[in-house]
Amino acid sequence: MIKKILLLVEVVILVFLVPYVSFAAGSFFEGKTIRIVVGFTPGGGFDTYSRALARHMGKYIPGNPYIIVENMPGAGSMIAANYVYKMAKPDSLTIGNVQGSIILDQVLGRKGIEYDVRKFEYVGIPVRQFLVVIFSKASGITSAEKWMASKTPVKIGTISGSSMTAFAKMLQRLTDLPVQPVEGYKGTYNVRLAVESGEVAGGVFGGRNTAFWSRALETGDMVAVMSTLPYPNNPNVPLINKFVKTEKDLQLFKTSNIDPDILAHLYLLPPGTPKEIVKIIREAFDKTMMDEEFLNEAKKANLEIGPINGEGVTKMVAELFKTPPSLVNELQEYYK
Repeated sequence: MIKKILLLVEVVILVFLVPYVSFAAGSFFEGKTIRIVVGFTPGGGFDTYSRALARHMGKYIPGNPYIIVENMPGAGSMIAANYVYKMAKPDSLTIGNVQGSIILDQVLGRKGIEYDVRKFEYVGIPVRQFLVVIFSKASGITSAEKWMASKTPVKIGTISGSSMTAFAKMLQRLTDLPVQPVEGYKGTYNVRLAVESGEVAGGVFGGRNTAFWSRALETGDMVAVMSTLPYPNNPNVPLINKFVKTEKDLQLFKTSNIDPDILAHLYLLPPGTPKEIVKIIREAFDKTMMDEEFLNEAKKANLEIGPINGEGVTKMVAELFKTPPSLVNELQEYYK
């Protein structure tokens, strides 16, 4: 009898609570400010996407909150991921924008991780990603053939702690290309400045967020010489698989660079964010990805849009934890 009474009480509570939660979620954002915490420096691809998103997404959130961008660079966006996981309140007023390599970082057991990527609430990604190697014309490396023929190692700037660094190391070890990875940069904008100043010959960049190179690529001052997937701006750019020595080595490239970087521009919420709130943020993100004004702005800024929703990202994250142990052991050498 007591059990039946308790069950009845639970049912009554749920009946009254569900409408309240729905109402609270709908009015919660009024007068509030949402931060998008970007794990890289201002001026780069991540920052550019987030600022465009911030200008349009608020109108699809009940209460029309103001959205700002805050940059928190370091360790390939690991610092930002740690912050969102440990410090940010699960109230959806903080949205993280980090690199997909944070997932592989956890799979590989890298030091400095204070998060569990399986517990984040994923909002979505605006575009599938791949990697491209770009050199300045002034460096003399204007094609893969000239790169291969270089008598000295060619300096490539990479972001500290990122899959871009691992990619450069793999080029160095798994191909005959003369490569000298130069680490220490906090974002793509910093690598760009290093290339322009001649500090390095080129850099590894996300192929979807090279908008800041668009003019230089058109004039020939910068040249894309290699890509992990077909490069849409120039189908003649050779793929990395042409230079990798063995099929096993190619699998390493795919696991460490191509697949995780499809999820490059991750937007996520802290663990424990109420499901009702997660639903609102996800729907707002999805609607923004189809918003005419947002798409027009993205087009003008040369930002490609090809989103994956939050549920899709969640499934892809789970798949990366199925990476065979043998591959994990080998990949750890490149992420030290």
